[in-house]
Amino acid sequence: MNAVSQAAHAALLTVFVVAGPLLATVLVIGVAVSVFLAVTQINEPTLSFVPKFLGTGILLMLLGPWLLRQLETFAIAVLSGLPAMLS
Repeated sequence: MNAVSQAAHAALLTVFVVAGPLLATVLVIGVAVSVFLAVTQINEPTLSFVPKFLGTGILLMLLGPWLLRQLETFAIAVLSGLPAMLS
């Protein structure tokens, strides 16, 4: 059961590492756009979508290879440790 708990721990860490930068970017952009909309008193909720979409796209272009390497490393570790988890 120790190998399974280690795999679960590694899975959670991988999720945080892969999703963290994307979620942080969307959060920062969302707060900045919301403050701008509140200051200018514009009442249009759809205006926050485009900056979030562009920010996420740019971040994926910049960090995409690194994020894929993180997922690849995790997949290799899980698949190589599979015999230990099954026994």
